[in-house]
Amino acid sequence: MGLAAGIVLDRVVGDPQSAAHPVAVFGRVAGRLESLLYRDGRAAGVVHVVVCLGGALALGRVMARAGQRAVEPGRAGGSGVPVVRGVAATLATWAVLGGTTLAREGAYMAEALEEGDLERARARLPHLCGRDPSGLGAEELARATVESLAENTSDAVVAPLFWGAVAGVPGLLAYRVVNTLDAMVGHKSPRYRRFGWAAARLDDVANYVPARLTGLLAVLAGPDRRGAWTVLRRDGHRHPSPNAGRCEAAFAGALGVTLGGTNVYGSRVEHRPVMGDGPGPGVPDIRRAVRLTRRVSLAAAVSAVVASYAWSRPARTRTQTRT
Repeated sequence: MGLAAGIVLDRVVGDPQSAAHPVAVFGRVAGRLESLLYRDGRAAGVVHVVVCLGGALALGRVMARAGQRAVEPGRAGGSGVPVVRGVAATLATWAVLGGTTLAREGAYMAEALEEGDLERARARLPHLCGRDPSGLGAEELARATVESLAENTSDAVVAPLFWGAVAGVPGLLAYRVVNTLDAMVGHKSPRYRRFGWAAARLDDVANYVPARLTGLLAVLAGPDRRGAWTVLRRDGHRHPSPNAGRCEAAFAGALGVTLGGTNVYGSRVEHRPVMGDGPGPGVPDIRRAVRLTRRVSLAAAVSAVVASYAWSRPARTRTQTRT
């Protein structure tokens, strides 16, 4: 119930635009730890990840066990324990989900480009991805938006829900820490090529199953199931990321567009393999991608709640039997 309530809260409220957001707070703490631990080597990066992840797991464990003492035999107040734990799970789920904000950013990009306001769209693109938007035209901005929606549907929705269903509150918090560390230090810049190695590899592992689930959900929820399945199977492995390609390929096939090409990240240029069979995405395809993101997010939410309930039944049964 806490997982379900957190999903609803994210859908109604979205991410708070505040420096007090838990992910923003963690980012500042991780940044300070980086300044203390940084060395140009993998070992220092491993220590950084272990400290950050260990803290998140410890906090998640405390939240998951909230009020447990109240259920000791002979003590009063046990009936309030589910409420305490439910609130903890609700807040954790809401803090790590980003599906509503993701869809809103996509809709904002669509509106700006539909109005022909390239400057507004370029200024907004960094909310979705790290590409240099300064020289991008409408079609390249549209492609960047669709690709970001596809990849972040996994990172912001499917993956945290998967780990929340599998490992509860500790899983929710641990996944968000791993994903945030990858965004902070996991890229291949001179400073982070070695220090960020552990964060990048751990993020690959954490997203391996969720990315493939995202691809399958996009096939089931998309307007062209056959096209999505064909492109997912044929092109999903061609992306340099072991995970992002599955999401982008499924979205490309479902929407009937071709994704991939040359991307500029500051001074770094990457040439990505193309995925899909149709033309490059245009401005109208952004809203279609937003709708697909919302459908995949809904399917993931329902699946996570059902799976969490089903997996928790044996534990509840054992507890009732002992009682």
